[in-house]
Formats: sequence, C-alpha cells, structure tokens
Amino acid sequence: MSLLKSFQWRYATKKYDATKKLTSAQLEDLLETVRLSPSSYGLQPYKLFLVNDLATREQISQAAMGQPQILGGSHLLVFATETNLNEQSVANYIDAAAVARKAPREALAPREAQINAAINKLSAGQRIEWGKRQTYLALGVLISAAAESGVDASPMEGFDPAQVNAILGLTEQNLTATVLTVLGFRAPDDEFATFAKVRKDEATIIATR
Repeated sequence: MSLLKSFQWRYATKKYDATKKLTSAQLEDLLETVRLSPSSYGLQPYKLFLVNDLATREQISQAAMGQPQILGGSHLLVFATETNLNEQSVANYIDAAAVARKAPREALAPREAQINAAINKLSAGQRIEWGKRQTYLALGVLISAAAESGVDASPMEGFDPAQVNAILGLTEQNLTATVLTVLGFRAPDDEFATFAKVRKDEATIIATR
C-alpha cells in the first residue's frame, strides 16, 4: 500500500482480535521507526515502554477508564516524556553525535551552545511541554509506519498520567506518561471499521498564501 492508501485504510481501532499478534519482525520494525523518528535538535526527549506483563496492562487499563483496546490488542506502548531536560541532556547528545559522525567533540561545541541557548530560555514546565511535542512527532511516525505495514494502531490520551507514572515507576526516572498506543489487528466485528472518515475538506484545511 502507498502511504495515502494506508491512511485511507487506517482508523483508531476500538476492538482488536485478541488471537492475532504482531510477529517479532513486525514489532521490531515499528519500534525501529520510533528510534529513527525526527525530533527538534535530535534530542529525542522521550522513552518508549513496551508493556508485555498482563498484570501491568490490567493496571494501566484501569487507569485508562477500562478502555478495552489495552487488553485486547497485541501490544501496548507507553510514550513517556523526560521531565529533566537540561544541559547534561544536550551534552549526552553531542557526545553521541561526535562518535556517530567521527568528529572531534570540540568541533561540535558551537552546536551544543546553540541548543543550550534555546533550552535555557524555557522554564521547567515549558521544557516538559516542548518535550511532549517531540514525543507526538514519534507517535505520528509510529502510526504512519503501522498503517503502511497493515497493522492497526490506537493512540490514546484518555488515561490518568499520575497513575501510569506510579504503575511504571516513571517519576523516579524523570519521566511522565504522555500518550498510550495499542498495536494489533482489528476484530472482524469492529463496527468502527465501517464508519466513513470525517475530515475537513482540502479547501478548509489547506491554505495557500
């Protein structure tokens, strides 16, 4: 499928076929797209948790108002945003860049200073909100990659972040739960699969100046 056809096919699946699971190769490919996702300055201020333990998924389901996708789907992913983005975060990125690009660390000092100047203008709360925007870029890449692979996905904001933070021990890791995503395959009787897409038309959503 082309990406356009994939997006015509996809929808936010409500009911999954619990008997159908992603293969290891499918899951690895999708997780790799998250790792390769773009982010501002390349900092990737987030972490992705693959929740396999059934008891933990049940707890998260309760924190998400019992939404059935969490237990019915093949895999549950929790995107968590860093809450302590700072100059050390930037230094870690520059260290990795120097290794990846086989460049002298000092040659990247101007880039490091540029990033720190931008980050230091933000309050602690603003840094978290900025980080969440980067997290959603990774989510968008995952949803796109899943659709292109014929895998259903359900991004979910309807949960109590504080509860999920407690369940996964995120606060102690300087992280906060931002969005959940279920991966799997739609059940044949999911009525939502038959609903027509409701989207703004091109003239409404796209403007030329």
